[in-house]
Amino acid sequence: MELGYFTLSDNRYPNNPRSPEQAIVEIYEQVKLAEELGMYSAWIGEHHLNYFGVNSSPQVMLAALAGATRRIRLAPAVVLLPIHHPLQVAEDWATLDLLSGGRVDFAAGRGYDRAEYAAFGAPYDDSVAIFAEGMEIIWRAWTERGRWSHEGRYYQFHDVDIVPKPLQKPMRPYVACFSRPSMELGAAHDWHIVYAPFSAAMAYGSLEAGVRAYQDECAKYGRTRRRVVCSVYVHLCAGPGDEQYGRERIVSYFRDALLPALPSDPEKIPPHYRYFLTIVEAVKNMRAETFVSSSVSIGPPDKVIADLKVIESAGVDEVVVGFSFGRKPHQMVRDQMAMFMERVAPAFEGSHRAVQSGAPALARR
Repeated sequence: MELGYFTLSDNRYPNNPRSPEQAIVEIYEQVKLAEELGMYSAWIGEHHLNYFGVNSSPQVMLAALAGATRRIRLAPAVVLLPIHHPLQVAEDWATLDLLSGGRVDFAAGRGYDRAEYAAFGAPYDDSVAIFAEGMEIIWRAWTERGRWSHEGRYYQFHDVDIVPKPLQKPMRPYVACFSRPSMELGAAHDWHIVYAPFSAAMAYGSLEAGVRAYQDECAKYGRTRRRVVCSVYVHLCAGPGDEQYGRERIVSYFRDALLPALPSDPEKIPPHYRYFLTIVEAVKNMRAETFVSSSVSIGPPDKVIADLKVIESAGVDEVVVGFSFGRKPHQMVRDQMAMFMERVAPAFEGSHRAVQSGAPALARR
């Protein structure tokens, strides 16, 4: 199982001394450290207008990081596709893949924040159909040879040829699956998927059941499944008070940063998003002392290893780890990353072993 870095660039906290500009620079430095430590990938979130995260342009940050790194794979977490024109998205990420030497793992999703849709004039209630049409356009843009046209419900254009093409042949997308329709779309098109354990548990009962559902859906098309990536938040504990601190930070993340962005009005939630009402109620009732989540691992290295082994046994191919949440200081995040790669990563097979041993290992695909 590969191990990567992950952040949603959350910075919306009461009395937060860290500016959005400082947060962006810290993420950039953390990704460079992730490469030095041997992490496989870096997944950078896209959020707009400071509703939740402060990084609105992962392609720009990852383009800068492509020039500052040589091995680590570069991924958005994830492109909020329905607010963008898919032809522009296809052009941007194909260019980045070419200039990074084929290191892009393109991932897209529908998001969940109605305010982000409204700001860009995108119809939130139609997100499933808009997303599906947009993904199909991106795939055609990367794989079609010669000029082609599209007449769809949301997009129409004629006689286009998208260049440059990605260096990877093909650059197979990842679909963020917070609901079953997204997973089924990924399976139908032979694409990879991304799960969060809590959303997989809501939709399927468990992460393992979610992976199995994806596998079964792929089998309907006579194919084996593609890769499954899973995100998880980690705080490693090395001394007294560390666990309480980690618990307080993750509760702050969910209640102060995430909760305001979640759909919570039963009258305005499309049917495919209604399970968010359960999440909202759970977040409102969180307490640091009793908090438990399959998406979070807080404890000493042996506990974190055990938690990640459960995720590995579910069939996950890559775990991307969020260290920076709940307003944790930059140096603490760096220390957590280093401790993770020193004391947790050796328990797992992956490209980090070759990198840490000094062998010349390029990130494989």
